[in-house]
Amino acid sequence: MSVPKKKCVFLDRDGVLNEDCPDYVYDLKDLVIPAGVPQALQMLKKAGYLLIVITNQAGIAKGLYTAENVYIIHEAMQQASENALDDLYFSPYHPQFSGASLSRKPGSLMLEKAIAKYDIDPELSWMIGDRDRDMQAGKNAGVRTIHIVPDTEKSEGDYAAANLLDAAEIIVKISA
Repeated sequence: MSVPKKKCVFLDRDGVLNEDCPDYVYDLKDLVIPAGVPQALQMLKKAGYLLIVITNQAGIAKGLYTAENVYIIHEAMQQASENALDDLYFSPYHPQFSGASLSRKPGSLMLEKAIAKYDIDPELSWMIGDRDRDMQAGKNAGVRTIHIVPDTEKSEGDYAAANLLDAAEIIVKISA
């Protein structure tokens, strides 16, 4: 008897779980978690999804901050969401500073590693992000995608949503 594979929502960080800012979010004083994010994460957990953060952190390659800063922000997000997040994958690379890396989105290596580690079924899983590269990474890994975009922008995702709470509602409705 085989164990059923798990379902997962892969989450971009900046622009999805927290407000993005042009100079990177690596200091707790700059961390702003939008209204509805903790509620959305809890909704997805209750629906049985693993929640895994998949984020490019090029500021590390640029020497602006360290991996420790990424973990500090992640811990603050865990506290805000009642420890809803199951894991964190980040790519510390930038092509102009550290060379190319398959882990950097739009590459799908971070998702593929999580899929293998947690025995995730891509057909039951999702990628939520605010950039085209997030949609490409999700599609490359074989998961459905939800693009967080303003109504005025064209979406590259399978679905579009205004924010994480809207995206969570789409997923729960479709998977019900």
